[in-house]
Amino acid sequence: MNTDKNSDIIYVNGKIFTSNLEQPYASAMVVRDGRIEWVGAHSETEGMNGERVDLQGRRVLPGFIDAHLHPLFLAKASKQIPCMPPVVESIEDLIKEVRKQRESQNSEDWIESWGYDEGKLTEGRSPSRWDLDKATNDAPVIITRTCGHIVVVNSKALELAGITRDTPDPDGGLIDRDSEGEPTGVLRENAKELVNKVMPVQTFDEETDALVELSPKLLSHGITAITELLARTKPRDYLEMYNAAHEKGLKQRTVLYYIWEDMKNDPILDKDKTNRKLQNHIGGVKLFSDGSISGQTAWINPPFLGEGENYGIQMTSKEELISAAEAAEKNNIQLVIHAMGEQAIDLIVNTFYGKKGWITDGPSIRIEHAAMPTKQALQRAAEAGIAFVPQPIFLYAEIESYLNNLGAERTKQTYPIQSMLKAGIKIAFSSDAPATAWVDPVNPFVGIKAAVTRIAYDGTDTGQDQRVDVPTAITLYTRAAQEITRIPNVGQLTPGYHADFIVLDQDILNISPEEIDRIQVEETYMGGQLVFQKETAITK
Repeated sequence: MNTDKNSDIIYVNGKIFTSNLEQPYASAMVVRDGRIEWVGAHSETEGMNGERVDLQGRRVLPGFIDAHLHPLFLAKASKQIPCMPPVVESIEDLIKEVRKQRESQNSEDWIESWGYDEGKLTEGRSPSRWDLDKATNDAPVIITRTCGHIVVVNSKALELAGITRDTPDPDGGLIDRDSEGEPTGVLRENAKELVNKVMPVQTFDEETDALVELSPKLLSHGITAITELLARTKPRDYLEMYNAAHEKGLKQRTVLYYIWEDMKNDPILDKDKTNRKLQNHIGGVKLFSDGSISGQTAWINPPFLGEGENYGIQMTSKEELISAAEAAEKNNIQLVIHAMGEQAIDLIVNTFYGKKGWITDGPSIRIEHAAMPTKQALQRAAEAGIAFVPQPIFLYAEIESYLNNLGAERTKQTYPIQSMLKAGIKIAFSSDAPATAWVDPVNPFVGIKAAVTRIAYDGTDTGQDQRVDVPTAITLYTRAAQEITRIPNVGQLTPGYHADFIVLDQDILNISPEEIDRIQVEETYMGGQLVFQKETAITK
């Protein structure tokens, strides 16, 4: 190829993994007007005109796409008390941290903490209202479990929410009670909303600023496209918020998925909002079929280990799924359903088995997490064209809870990535950050390491037969994620696509899999523009 445009940027001497099946590897590429113009061998660039950039033999990948993320929650969680090692390793540590924060603020101000996992706490149990009361009994406290499906509040917060021993469990939710019937402060699934309704709401500017502040952190991990899986219409519309954040400096291309309950009661869909050419657009509606494995609210069968028979919580119905699907089809957007347990997944797959999808260039239905699919569910999901979006980091970071709740052998059978692929199911990797017990939950390299090794952070085997190789793991975070999120022209380095790419400090394809989580991004480009550069990176 010859090029005579001075605006061309010719990248040479690189180790480029393109995520393009027809041309997976290259050593050079040309960028013109923010898009990939050409990809090929370094030797073929002789005679080309344009600015030449020497990649100095470094590994180049397409920008990562996090197909299941909660950016606003992640931004807020980063400002809360981190309820995980090394800051908090016990309930006593938590009490000290809450007490410390209470001393620096007023009694009417809420104290928030994120990320507890009873499996990691010294006491081996969840905190309770009485634990938190030891820290303060005059200021409301809310501690969110790592999974995001459970919170613990103190007595003041229960009082403000009007929760007493006589308060009934809401549909799809559970108020934990002691032997005397008194609420323990632990609120599961929809019961959380009883407290959320009385918490102070951040201003529009505070939330948009939080998203803008998050953007560089995402870029530092090579994440150039994101999703918002908990978009709401009230108290403010998330699409308006993300558009405002973009104007202020949020770089990532973003797809939003609105909670069905909001969309059902406050329909806001139109073609201007679902236009995929826009930097931010609405991609689907979301429901919950169950809760989390680590929090014992996933709808499973057989039941969780322990006393009694706990099968988790069913959070939706066939009728509700069909109603949401009709709205999604009408607007040509996706139906996205959270489901972890066997029964939750079966409900979705069996509801839509044999029915034709409405989207022609991607999956009409996505199952988020898909932790415990049966063999029949795998087969039927593949035949129905239902996509799965699992998170490899869960087993890696939350191994204690999985072992406690499921046992070692059943744990190895969760997130059967290799079986999903062999069945022909379209899947994408993601982080679900901040909803996992890891200090840096959004880091794609941790998820890739987890998928490639199937070894938890503590050395526990999480199922060697479900490992994938490194190129596959990268592809599931790039091209495959694009095919599921349907963000146009991203996810691979091929002519016509946006020049969204990252340069690594180590070659991910030629280091020990156990070292993958130590890889750092030296440079991130979006539309051919350098948007992040590590301070110690090699200067071009």
